[in-house]
Amino acid sequence: MSDNEPFNPMRAAQANMRDPEVKRFYKEVSVAEVESGFALRLDGRGARTPGKRPLVAPTRAIAELIAAEWAAQGDVIEPAEMPATRLANSALDGVAGALAETRKEIVRYAGSDLVCYRAEDPAELIALQAEAHDPVLDWAAEALGARFVTGQGVMFITQPPAAIEAFEAAVRRHQGAFALAALHSLTSLSGSALIALMVARGALAPEQAWRAAHVDEDFQISKWGEDDEAVERRRARWREFEAAAKIAVAL
Repeated sequence: MSDNEPFNPMRAAQANMRDPEVKRFYKEVSVAEVESGFALRLDGRGARTPGKRPLVAPTRAIAELIAAEWAAQGDVIEPAEMPATRLANSALDGVAGALAETRKEIVRYAGSDLVCYRAEDPAELIALQAEAHDPVLDWAAEALGARFVTGQGVMFITQPPAAIEAFEAAVRRHQGAFALAALHSLTSLSGSALIALMVARGALAPEQAWRAAHVDEDFQISKWGEDDEAVERRRARWREFEAAAKIAVAL
Protein backbone atom coordinates (compact mmCIF):
# COMPACT_ATOMS: atom_id res chain seq x y z
CA MET A 1 0.00 0.00 0.00
CA SER A 2 1.39 3.41 -0.94
CA ASP A 3 1.47 6.36 1.43
CA ASN A 4 -1.27 8.05 -0.61
CA GLU A 5 -3.61 5.06 -0.81
CA PRO A 6 -6.61 5.23 1.57
CA PHE A 7 -6.53 2.83 4.49
CA ASN A 8 -8.54 -0.27 3.70
CA PRO A 9 -9.28 -2.31 6.87
CA MET A 10 -10.87 -5.11 4.83
CA ARG A 11 -7.72 -5.58 2.74
CA ALA A 12 -5.52 -5.34 5.80
CA ALA A 13 -7.43 -8.13 7.54
CA GLN A 14 -7.58 -10.33 4.43
CA ALA A 15 -3.81 -10.14 4.10
CA ASN A 16 -3.67 -12.45 7.12
CA MET A 17 -5.95 -15.05 5.51
CA ARG A 18 -3.59 -16.35 2.84
CA ASP A 19 -2.64 -19.49 4.73
CA PRO A 20 -1.07 -22.63 3.22
CA GLU A 21 -3.24 -25.64 2.50
CA VAL A 22 -5.07 -26.85 5.59
CA LYS A 23 -6.68 -30.28 5.80
CA ARG A 24 -10.04 -30.60 7.47
CA PHE A 25 -9.35 -31.15 11.17
CA TYR A 26 -12.92 -31.44 12.53
CA LYS A 27 -16.01 -33.57 12.06
CA GLU A 28 -18.93 -31.68 13.58
CA VAL A 29 -19.92 -28.05 13.09
CA SER A 30 -22.35 -26.24 15.36
CA VAL A 31 -23.41 -22.81 16.60
CA ALA A 32 -23.61 -21.89 20.27
CA GLU A 33 -25.08 -18.78 21.85
CA VAL A 34 -22.50 -16.92 23.93
CA GLU A 35 -22.48 -13.63 25.80
CA SER A 36 -21.26 -11.62 22.80
CA GLY A 37 -23.36 -13.31 20.11
CA PHE A 38 -23.32 -16.68 18.36
CA ALA A 39 -20.08 -18.64 18.16
CA LEU A 40 -18.91 -21.16 15.60
CA ARG A 41 -18.02 -24.48 17.20
CA LEU A 42 -15.85 -27.14 15.57
CA ASP A 43 -16.15 -30.45 17.41
CA GLY A 44 -17.47 -28.45 20.32
CA ARG A 45 -14.50 -26.08 20.48
CA GLY A 46 -14.69 -22.40 19.66
CA ALA A 47 -13.23 -21.41 16.30
CA ARG A 48 -10.96 -18.38 15.90
CA THR A 49 -10.14 -15.89 13.19
CA PRO A 50 -6.67 -15.64 11.59
CA GLY A 51 -6.05 -12.85 14.11
CA LYS A 52 -6.82 -15.31 16.95
CA ARG A 53 -10.11 -13.67 17.91
CA PRO A 54 -13.16 -15.81 18.74
CA LEU A 55 -15.27 -16.32 15.61
CA VAL A 56 -18.52 -14.92 16.99
CA ALA A 57 -21.31 -13.43 14.86
CA PRO A 58 -23.87 -10.90 16.09
CA THR A 59 -26.89 -12.93 14.93
CA ARG A 60 -27.73 -16.62 14.71
CA ALA A 61 -28.55 -16.28 11.01
CA ILE A 62 -25.03 -15.08 10.23
CA ALA A 63 -23.45 -17.74 12.43
CA GLU A 64 -25.47 -20.43 10.67
CA LEU A 65 -24.34 -19.08 7.31
CA ILE A 66 -20.72 -19.36 8.42
CA ALA A 67 -21.29 -22.81 9.93
CA ALA A 68 -22.79 -24.07 6.67
CA GLU A 69 -19.58 -23.13 4.85
CA TRP A 70 -17.44 -25.06 7.34
CA ALA A 71 -19.75 -28.06 7.19
CA ALA A 72 -19.56 -28.10 3.37
CA GLN A 73 -15.75 -28.40 3.29
CA GLY A 74 -14.16 -31.57 2.01
CA ASP A 75 -10.83 -33.09 2.98
CA VAL A 76 -9.05 -29.78 2.36
CA ILE A 77 -10.40 -26.43 3.54
CA GLU A 78 -10.95 -24.06 0.62
CA PRO A 79 -11.09 -20.44 1.85
CA ALA A 80 -12.26 -19.26 -1.57
CA GLU A 81 -15.44 -21.26 -1.04
CA MET A 82 -16.12 -19.59 2.32
CA PRO A 83 -17.06 -15.96 1.56
CA ALA A 84 -19.16 -15.46 4.69
CA THR A 85 -16.32 -16.73 6.87
CA ARG A 86 -13.85 -14.45 5.11
CA LEU A 87 -16.11 -11.48 5.65
CA ALA A 88 -16.54 -12.35 9.32
CA ASN A 89 -12.77 -12.57 9.69
CA SER A 90 -12.40 -9.17 8.07
CA ALA A 91 -15.05 -7.71 10.35
CA LEU A 92 -13.45 -9.05 13.52
CA ASP A 93 -9.76 -8.66 12.64
CA GLY A 94 -9.92 -5.45 10.60
CA VAL A 95 -13.09 -3.41 10.67
CA ALA A 96 -13.76 -3.74 14.40
CA GLY A 97 -10.64 -1.71 15.09
CA ALA A 98 -11.24 0.78 12.30
CA LEU A 99 -14.95 1.63 12.26
CA ALA A 100 -14.48 5.31 11.45
CA GLU A 101 -11.95 4.58 8.70
CA THR A 102 -14.24 1.99 7.10
CA ARG A 103 -17.18 4.37 7.18
CA LYS A 104 -15.03 7.08 5.59
CA GLU A 105 -13.93 4.71 2.83
CA ILE A 106 -17.56 3.87 1.97
CA VAL A 107 -18.47 7.56 1.81
CA ARG A 108 -15.44 8.18 -0.41
CA TYR A 109 -16.88 5.73 -2.95
CA ALA A 110 -20.10 7.73 -3.04
CA GLY A 111 -18.13 10.76 -4.18
CA SER A 112 -17.35 9.00 -7.47
CA ASP A 113 -20.16 6.48 -7.60
CA LEU A 114 -20.54 4.18 -10.59
CA VAL A 115 -24.18 5.12 -11.17
CA CYS A 116 -23.30 8.79 -11.68
CA TYR A 117 -21.03 8.23 -14.69
CA ARG A 118 -22.79 7.73 -18.00
CA ALA A 119 -21.58 6.81 -21.46
CA GLU A 120 -21.51 9.40 -24.23
CA ASP A 121 -22.43 6.73 -26.77
CA PRO A 122 -23.77 4.44 -28.13
CA ALA A 123 -27.44 5.16 -27.59
CA GLU A 124 -28.13 1.53 -26.63
CA LEU A 125 -25.68 1.65 -23.72
CA ILE A 126 -26.95 5.06 -22.60
CA ALA A 127 -30.45 3.62 -22.40
CA LEU A 128 -29.28 0.53 -20.48
CA GLN A 129 -27.42 2.67 -17.95
CA ALA A 130 -30.44 4.90 -17.43
CA GLU A 131 -32.70 1.90 -16.92
CA ALA A 132 -30.40 0.34 -14.33
CA HIS A 133 -28.99 3.38 -12.56
CA ASP A 134 -31.71 6.03 -12.55
CA PRO A 135 -33.80 4.04 -10.01
CA VAL A 136 -30.78 3.96 -7.70
CA LEU A 137 -30.44 7.75 -7.84
CA ASP A 138 -34.20 8.15 -7.37
CA TRP A 139 -34.04 5.96 -4.27
CA ALA A 140 -31.15 7.95 -2.82
CA ALA A 141 -33.07 11.17 -3.32
CA GLU A 142 -36.32 9.87 -1.86
CA ALA A 143 -35.06 7.59 0.94
CA LEU A 144 -31.93 9.49 1.99
CA GLY A 145 -32.52 13.03 0.82
CA ALA A 146 -29.27 12.69 -1.15
CA ARG A 147 -29.52 14.16 -4.63
CA PHE A 148 -26.54 13.08 -6.70
CA VAL A 149 -25.78 14.48 -10.14
CA THR A 150 -24.66 12.59 -13.24
CA GLY A 151 -22.30 13.36 -16.09
CA GLN A 152 -21.14 11.82 -19.34
CA GLY A 153 -17.66 10.55 -19.97
CA VAL A 154 -14.85 9.96 -17.50
CA MET A 155 -14.27 13.47 -16.18
CA PHE A 156 -14.64 13.66 -12.41
CA ILE A 157 -18.02 14.88 -11.18
CA THR A 158 -18.06 16.97 -8.01
CA GLN A 159 -21.12 15.92 -6.05
CA PRO A 160 -23.16 18.46 -4.05
CA PRO A 161 -21.88 18.58 -0.46
CA ALA A 162 -25.46 18.14 0.76
CA ALA A 163 -25.71 14.83 -1.10
CA ILE A 164 -22.49 13.51 0.45
CA GLU A 165 -23.56 14.68 3.90
CA ALA A 166 -26.95 12.96 3.57
CA PHE A 167 -25.28 9.75 2.41
CA GLU A 168 -22.77 9.89 5.25
CA ALA A 169 -25.62 10.30 7.74
CA ALA A 170 -27.28 7.22 6.25
CA VAL A 171 -24.07 5.18 6.58
CA ARG A 172 -23.77 6.18 10.24
CA ARG A 173 -26.98 4.25 10.89
CA HIS A 174 -25.09 1.06 10.11
CA GLN A 175 -23.31 0.35 13.35
CA GLY A 176 -20.91 -2.42 14.24
CA ALA A 177 -18.10 -4.30 12.55
CA PHE A 178 -20.27 -6.81 10.66
CA ALA A 179 -22.62 -4.15 9.29
CA LEU A 180 -19.80 -1.97 8.03
CA ALA A 181 -17.76 -4.89 6.72
CA ALA A 182 -20.74 -6.10 4.70
CA LEU A 183 -21.50 -2.62 3.39
CA HIS A 184 -17.85 -2.07 2.47
CA SER A 185 -17.69 -5.39 0.64
CA LEU A 186 -20.89 -4.67 -1.29
CA THR A 187 -19.50 -1.26 -2.21
CA SER A 188 -16.08 -2.37 -3.39
CA LEU A 189 -17.43 -5.35 -5.34
CA SER A 190 -20.09 -3.31 -7.13
CA GLY A 191 -18.22 -0.01 -7.48
CA SER A 192 -21.27 1.75 -6.09
CA ALA A 193 -21.87 2.82 -2.51
CA LEU A 194 -25.44 3.70 -3.44
CA ILE A 195 -26.20 0.24 -4.83
CA ALA A 196 -24.55 -1.27 -1.76
CA LEU A 197 -26.69 0.74 0.63
CA MET A 198 -29.85 -0.22 -1.24
CA VAL A 199 -28.95 -3.89 -0.86
CA ALA A 200 -28.12 -3.48 2.84
CA ARG A 201 -31.46 -1.74 3.40
CA GLY A 202 -33.35 -4.49 1.57
CA ALA A 203 -34.44 -2.03 -1.14
CA LEU A 204 -32.75 -3.93 -3.98
CA ALA A 205 -32.34 -7.67 -4.45
CA PRO A 206 -28.69 -8.82 -4.69
CA GLU A 207 -29.23 -10.27 -8.18
CA GLN A 208 -30.70 -6.98 -9.43
CA ALA A 209 -27.90 -5.03 -7.79
CA TRP A 210 -25.26 -7.22 -9.42
CA ARG A 211 -26.78 -6.70 -12.86
CA ALA A 212 -27.01 -2.94 -12.29
CA ALA A 213 -23.34 -2.82 -11.33
CA HIS A 214 -22.29 -4.65 -14.50
CA VAL A 215 -24.30 -2.90 -17.19
CA ASP A 216 -21.20 -1.66 -19.01
CA GLU A 217 -19.41 -5.00 -18.73
CA ASP A 218 -22.44 -6.95 -19.92
CA PHE A 219 -22.86 -4.59 -22.86
CA GLN A 220 -19.28 -5.22 -23.93
CA ILE A 221 -19.75 -8.95 -23.52
CA SER A 222 -22.83 -8.83 -25.74
CA LYS A 223 -20.71 -7.25 -28.46
CA TRP A 224 -17.38 -9.04 -28.10
CA GLY A 225 -18.00 -12.16 -26.04
CA GLU A 226 -16.20 -13.23 -22.86
CA ASP A 227 -13.32 -15.49 -21.86
CA ASP A 228 -13.37 -18.32 -19.36
CA GLU A 229 -11.02 -16.64 -16.87
CA ALA A 230 -13.16 -13.52 -16.74
CA VAL A 231 -16.26 -15.64 -16.19
CA GLU A 232 -14.63 -17.43 -13.25
CA ARG A 233 -13.39 -14.18 -11.69
CA ARG A 234 -16.84 -12.70 -11.91
CA ARG A 235 -18.42 -15.83 -10.48
CA ALA A 236 -16.06 -15.67 -7.48
CA ARG A 237 -16.84 -11.99 -6.93
CA TRP A 238 -20.56 -12.74 -7.10
CA ARG A 239 -20.20 -15.34 -4.35
CA GLU A 240 -18.57 -12.69 -2.16
CA PHE A 241 -21.26 -10.16 -3.04
CA GLU A 242 -24.07 -12.61 -2.30
CA ALA A 243 -22.55 -13.52 1.08
CA ALA A 244 -22.13 -9.85 2.01
CA ALA A 245 -25.74 -9.20 1.05
CA LYS A 246 -26.98 -12.07 3.22
CA ILE A 247 -24.97 -10.79 6.18
CA ALA A 248 -26.10 -7.19 5.67
CA VAL A 249 -29.81 -8.03 5.69
CA ALA A 250 -29.42 -10.43 8.63
CA LEU A 251 -28.39 -7.61 10.97
